[in-house]
Amino acid sequence: MHSSPLVTSQWLQTHLQDPDLVVIEASIGKVIGKEPIVYESPVCIPNAIKLDIETDLSDLTSNAVHAFPSLEQMRSLLKRLGISQRQTLVIYDNQGIYAAPRVWWIFKTFGFDKVYILDGGLPHWLQERRTVADVYKESTGGAVDEELQLNPTYLKSSDEILSNIQSPSFTVVDARSEDRFMGRVAEPRQGVRSGHIPQSVNLPFPNVLNEYFYKSPQELGQIFGSLSLEPSRAIVFSCGSGITACILLVAAILAGRQQVSLYDGSWAEWGAGEVFPVEVGA
Repeated sequence: MHSSPLVTSQWLQTHLQDPDLVVIEASIGKVIGKEPIVYESPVCIPNAIKLDIETDLSDLTSNAVHAFPSLEQMRSLLKRLGISQRQTLVIYDNQGIYAAPRVWWIFKTFGFDKVYILDGGLPHWLQERRTVADVYKESTGGAVDEELQLNPTYLKSSDEILSNIQSPSFTVVDARSEDRFMGRVAEPRQGVRSGHIPQSVNLPFPNVLNEYFYKSPQELGQIFGSLSLEPSRAIVFSCGSGITACILLVAAILAGRQQVSLYDGSWAEWGAGEVFPVEVGA
């Protein structure tokens, strides 16, 4: 396999029957920032397992919105699904590119090396009239990876974001719309202030996409270059609740950036916490 986070629909079609391939559909109930694709009847890529970010891959014991899953939660999920780190995972998205990057980053954070995103997702797969199914694969269960560990460097806490304002060592890039970033509109979540993290930079996530696909590495390099970020400077990605931030995170990797991480609490945490400073406007 190549080093890119992405695979093409042709690659996936060719390898669908590989015994060590696991196909995962990433789904989320509420789509914010783009017009959601609604399917009239069940349709999926053959042998796909469906994972829901809001239930399967969120720590439901946390008060945070879409909190990153705990180590024990991931061990339990992987045992139920029969998934191990020796397998190759391909994650696709029924919205094109929306929830899949978040699921990809979760697996990467827990040490999976052979995990990829289907560029174009299910919409492109259907456009090409490739093989489909109307039921998801039933999980059979299996042995758990006892070596499974969470890499803490892939995530940033609110304390780290706060201290970075006083002594900057990384740049926060916010994936929300410009109107939300500037504080021109009310936030969709009740009790959350409008505005953005001081010194953060805005890059709305649709800007790195061409419909269902990521833009080319060259285009993405120009986009990140236009933000005037130092090439060697670490980037931490934020959004409303840690989902669309991962779209930018993958785009940054495609653009050649290597020091990337996720502020998992994102604006749902920062905007609701009265102790955190907020900027409005430019």
